Amino acid sequence: MPNDLSVLQGQRCNQSESRSVMRLHQGDCITLRSDAGLFQVIGIDGDHDRCWVRQWPLKPQGSPVFEVPLDQITPPSGPD
Repeated sequence: MPNDLSVLQGQRCNQSESRSVMRLHQGDCITLRSDAGLFQVIGIDGDHDRCWVRQWPLKPQGSPVFEVPLDQITPPSGPD
């Protein structure tokens, strides 16, 4: 059975396509309404409207993972 939340090979943060919150996948890069930085989606809990993200690109010592509500996510703008 396919699982949209499974880890995919490669760095999906390199994609330039904009996504809506409803099409959010593990590995996608997003921005937060409260922060101008770029973040990578680590996990999604659609039943509770939450996801876990970390700052992107990763810091040499690692980037902490934290939880955010899905309504605080803004997909990055891609080229039209």
